[in-house]
Amino acid sequence: MPMPKPTALLFLLALACTAAQARPPVWQPSPGHVQVPIWPGEVPDALPHPKPEAVAADWPKVTNVSRPTMTRYAPRGHNTGVAVVVFPGGGYQMLAMDLEGTEICDWLTSRGITCVLLKYRVPDSGPTWKDHHRYYPTVQTALQDAQRTLGLVRQHAAQWRVDPHKVGVMGFSAGGHLVAAVSTHFERRTYPPVDAADRLSARPDFAIALYPGHLWAHEDEDRATRDETDLKLRQDIHVTPDTPPTFLLQAEDDHVDGVEQSLAYYVALQKAGVPAELHLYAQGGHAFGLRPGKLPISHWPALVEQWLHTIGMLGPAERN
Repeated sequence: MPMPKPTALLFLLALACTAAQARPPVWQPSPGHVQVPIWPGEVPDALPHPKPEAVAADWPKVTNVSRPTMTRYAPRGHNTGVAVVVFPGGGYQMLAMDLEGTEICDWLTSRGITCVLLKYRVPDSGPTWKDHHRYYPTVQTALQDAQRTLGLVRQHAAQWRVDPHKVGVMGFSAGGHLVAAVSTHFERRTYPPVDAADRLSARPDFAIALYPGHLWAHEDEDRATRDETDLKLRQDIHVTPDTPPTFLLQAEDDHVDGVEQSLAYYVALQKAGVPAELHLYAQGGHAFGLRPGKLPISHWPALVEQWLHTIGMLGPAERN
């Protein structure tokens, strides 16, 4: 006997609701902001059968990003013309989209700076190592996403009222490694050019890395035997005099990514004659972001802002 039409409709609606509930939620920005894909068509070096993107239920931890996006946050009040592309951390396995993403954009836009939040591909989108000692080159898809986004920001500079010569990057933890990667790999794209955006410069005009990881060559060696006085960089990072001015900050009690990460990069920048500023604090741990605290390290945003004045990104009119 055929199912009555009203019953069939209810059945189909219930089935659709069940399917929707079964699909993991995709990260979405706050109302008023729209994330857009950074690749107009096929993503380069895409995984053949990626898992669906998912957001953790307890906090915006995003995993399985196979379709990278960018979200623009316009400056509030006076527009300085400066733009910052933000790379959240997460060990190249996931992305901390609030702590090291949206909260950072809220602060930047309050200072008159355009923020572009990049949801880059994870997991396993950064450099890989074999046997924890020797670097083996691989396709760094997060670097592809970062290069592409810098070109897109410059392509939209006039529309977004951004100075194309004042476009920087800012990253946390693994995002700090991505800051160093795009700061040292900008002369050519690491993917076949797609459109006019890929003919524009992928070099950041300045770079900010907080508690960066994956920079020190001896990071994965046994703590009891590794030489902590050898501040050599991993082989995927090659600092040159063209590397942009860089700000580094880390806590000495960071037990996830030790201060050797920042020290190794700072030494390489100094040897290459790149303007660099390094701040080390006794306490602060890892992944503190902008969350308020009683420790002196929580005042780092004022240091970054002053540094941007020092290197000429922010003019005297923006001083407090």
